[in-house]
Amino acid sequence: MPRSSTAFLFDLDGTLVDSVYQHVLAWKEALDREGVDLSVWRIHRKIGMSGGLFTNILLRETGLDITDERLERLRGWHAEAYNRQAAAGAIRPLPGATELLAFLTAEAIPWAIATSGRMETAAPNIAALGVDPAKVPVVTRDQVRYAKPDPDLFLAAADRLGVDIGHSLVIGDSIWDMLAAQRARALGVGLLSGGYGREELERSGAFRVYDDPADLLRHVDEVAVRR
Repeated sequence: MPRSSTAFLFDLDGTLVDSVYQHVLAWKEALDREGVDLSVWRIHRKIGMSGGLFTNILLRETGLDITDERLERLRGWHAEAYNRQAAAGAIRPLPGATELLAFLTAEAIPWAIATSGRMETAAPNIAALGVDPAKVPVVTRDQVRYAKPDPDLFLAAADRLGVDIGHSLVIGDSIWDMLAAQRARALGVGLLSGGYGREELERSGAFRVYDDPADLLRHVDEVAVRR
């Protein structure tokens, strides 16, 4: 039995892996191929939410027709561009990420990964962390009805761990993670490593905010971890 009643449910991109801006550039390339002229900063503000919701919002903002064919085309082009960067070695764990996961494992504190990405783009990130999905619960967009800001990913992760979502911490880097945490009835812990500001994360529901996984590990006792 775990020695802690607190479970950690991690987002992936920008939380454990330094990949947010690679996703931004991949979406920019996909949108450019579709003839959608959109500033990079507008793309960044949507990273972290469901890819389908992301493209729906961006296409609506640009006034273009939203069709299943267009959405599927954009999703495929994004995955192609992102995986090209991953193959070039551009995807790396954030400072302290592997150490934090090793600490939780050593202390028998349950943890899981829940990402809005589909497995086709999440796989390189999981591999970069050295995580074995056969041993650690990994919930991707493919496995739930709705992704963030809906709570489905984190609810599924808690269920896979066999823990109460109300005793869980959602660790994320975006406002979409914090909104999903609130909807799931979990406590949200924000990280600045995805590019959102401290006040934004706090306004979205984060009860603690740290720089990155290394900073969280240094202050892990502040988030109710009992060793």
